[in-house]
Amino acid sequence: MRVRAAVAATRRQSIAAAVVLTLALCVVLLAAPARASPPLEFTLQGSAQIAFTPGDDAGALVTTVIRQAKTQILVQAYSLTHQAIANALVAARQRGVDVQVIADREQDRNIATSKVAYLAAHGVSVFVDGEHAAAHNKVMIVDNGQPGVTVITGSFNFTTAAQYRNAENLLILRANPLLAEAYAANWRRHRSHSLPLRP
Repeated sequence: MRVRAAVAATRRQSIAAAVVLTLALCVVLLAAPARASPPLEFTLQGSAQIAFTPGDDAGALVTTVIRQAKTQILVQAYSLTHQAIANALVAARQRGVDVQVIADREQDRNIATSKVAYLAAHGVSVFVDGEHAAAHNKVMIVDNGQPGVTVITGSFNFTTAAQYRNAENLLILRANPLLAEAYAANWRRHRSHSLPLRP
C-alpha cells in the first residue's frame, strides 16, 4: 500500500512538474519578440579590400576612404578614439560632406579618450544609441546612392588600440549599391532611436 501511495505521489509530482514546465515554456514563447527578419543576401559586385591588424595600416585605409567622400559619411562607432580618423571626419565636414555619427552610450560618458565630443565641437552631427546593451557596430557608409558607394565594416573599432594592439579585421566594399543601402537602412533604424550628443 505504501509503495502504491509513493508511486502515485511521484506520478502527481511528475505531472505537476511537466505542467509547470509547459506553462513556463508557453510564457517564454509568448513573451519572445516577433520573429527576426531573414538575413539579407546579395550578389556582390565592385571590389573588396581587406586589412588585418596589427600589421596592416587599417587606420590609413579608413582615412583614405573618408578623404575621398563627396556627399555623405554615415558612421556607427562602438568606440572612436583614433585621432587621425576623427581629424579626417572633421576635415570632410569642413569641405561640405554631410558627416553623421552614431556612437555607443559609453563614448558619451566613460571613455576619456573618445573623440565624439571633439567631432561634435567641430560641426559633425553626433548621436548616442542607448537603446541596446552595446551599440557594437563598426561601420561607415560613404556616398550612399553614388556609383562609387563604399562600406567599411569588420571587427576594427575606430581606435588606436584596434590599430596597434588588437587582432582585428577591416573590410572595405566598393560599388555595391544594394549592400550599401542595406547598411544605410540599418543606420537609419538606429538613428531613429538615438539622441543627440549632450554638450
